[in-house]
Amino acid sequence: MTINPIITAAEAVALHGKSGTVFADATFHLPTAGRNALEEYNQERIDGAVFFNIDTIVAPDSDQPHTMPDAATFEVHMRGLGINKGDLVIVYDRSIFYSGARAWYMLRLFGHAEVRVLNGGFDAWRDAGGPVSTATPAPLPKGNFTASASLGDNAIILIDDMKSIIGMPDDQRSFQVIDARAAGRFKGEAAEPRPGLRAGHMPGAVNIPIGSLINPDNGYLKEKDELEAIFKGIDPAKPIITTCGSGVTACGLALGLNIIGVDGITVYDGSWSEWGSRADCPIATG
Repeated sequence: MTINPIITAAEAVALHGKSGTVFADATFHLPTAGRNALEEYNQERIDGAVFFNIDTIVAPDSDQPHTMPDAATFEVHMRGLGINKGDLVIVYDRSIFYSGARAWYMLRLFGHAEVRVLNGGFDAWRDAGGPVSTATPAPLPKGNFTASASLGDNAIILIDDMKSIIGMPDDQRSFQVIDARAAGRFKGEAAEPRPGLRAGHMPGAVNIPIGSLINPDNGYLKEKDELEAIFKGIDPAKPIITTCGSGVTACGLALGLNIIGVDGITVYDGSWSEWGSRADCPIATG
């Protein structure tokens, strides 16, 4: 059965407090935002929500931010959050770019089908009258989450394979590479939020900024027909790789594509934080 990847605030409120439903705050802010997602969670959250920390649910031995952990590591984290096999996990955020999509992608990557993203995030929840807590988060019972095979997505691509794809002649390259960063960063006209990175993009990549998927008036994802128009230049019959700054908003593109019926997306997990730091990786500007 195909699960709608998003859920409305009204639907989510109706499920609040029901056995087998877990709310998870997956907020992440860019290093330049001047905001701390964990502090915001501790101050105010959906009542009973756990904190899905994108900064710590990572491969422990990686020197890159947000590197995908292995199945065993992810399983330990999910059990620590009290998540069980079969739970419906409703992920939300208070980011400007739907960082909750990263948690959605990770759970699906490790075989958990029952996961949906709250459309409109925390603001939509409050607007719908959903219960909010400002109390100190309570200790969590250990869950029995079990990692298994990936659901529908071709998961993750590593840098060596990415270099091989980018290095192919245009007429031999089957993969479509979509970059979720803002246009200024993609073009090499704006500085990266992480120090030491070159400016620009991977040769042959196209730019669909994550912000273009979001309604600026209310923070909701745009309607399906609007998303279809945004992705109209992408061929769903050909493989798609999404990339961004550090692997977070690339998952937002995967979410948008999933909404319009395109699955099997591959995320370049290292994204620009890795590619832009390597002198052996070609870049383009403009």
